[in-house]
Amino acid sequence: MTKYRKFSWGTKTFVMGIINATPDSFSGDGTALDLNASLVKAKEFIEYGVDVLDVGGESSRPSSIYNEVNQIEVEQELERVIPVIEAIRSISDIPISIDTWKSEVAKEAINYGASIVNDIWGLKKDSNMSAVVAQNHVGLILTHNGTSSKYKDVVKETVIEIKNMIRTALDNGISKHNIIIDPGFGFGKNSTQNLKILAQLDKYKEIGLPVLIGTSRKSTIGYVLDLPVEDRIEGTAATVAIAIAKNVDLIRVHDVKEMIRVAKMSDAIIRGWDFK
Repeated sequence: MTKYRKFSWGTKTFVMGIINATPDSFSGDGTALDLNASLVKAKEFIEYGVDVLDVGGESSRPSSIYNEVNQIEVEQELERVIPVIEAIRSISDIPISIDTWKSEVAKEAINYGASIVNDIWGLKKDSNMSAVVAQNHVGLILTHNGTSSKYKDVVKETVIEIKNMIRTALDNGISKHNIIIDPGFGFGKNSTQNLKILAQLDKYKEIGLPVLIGTSRKSTIGYVLDLPVEDRIEGTAATVAIAIAKNVDLIRVHDVKEMIRVAKMSDAIIRGWDFK
């Protein structure tokens, strides 16, 4: 049975590299059904020193996740992700996360070597997801998401909702030690709200669980800098450095080589560096 590999949270900022096995990724880096392209990218990320690979087969762009008409079927998602997971597992024992909200996809991905489920709907979309995670003793990333950006206080309200999500997970047999929380930067929030979340990440750290942040190349950076998705690396670097200053535990990024360097430098400042 697959077991969640424990991370030494607090010792460094861990880096999750994104493998989009999709033709319509918002970031423009989707590899679709090109298995070799996915594997080449995975190998590069591993050589750079990535800590986790996050494999996804369905775009998380708003037109896909908030519009059921554009969502893909389970079979199509499996066709995209399983060969990638299987290929990565054949060359490395690196932790693999499956980016899906569908329990059937999660279950198959776990069977082929995934040890973390990255659910962008935080167990709210598929009633069977909790059981799949609990029975297989895998990690779970609970992401805050919503269909409306109407908040009086986005940080206060999302912290409450995340606590409710954690309670649901625990009530369904998922170990607290296997849970990572994600405030959901870019999911059902406007740019002002996203920036407020980033500025107040310490409020999420107070929950007492590892915190992931995924700002990489997102539209908020584009709005602030007035830049297209392929030209947001400096903006991403700024958000990563700020997040690390707020003691975030895990960053989810597209530009792995560059962001590992940003994380290492930021960690040296925030967590300390031994020059001996």
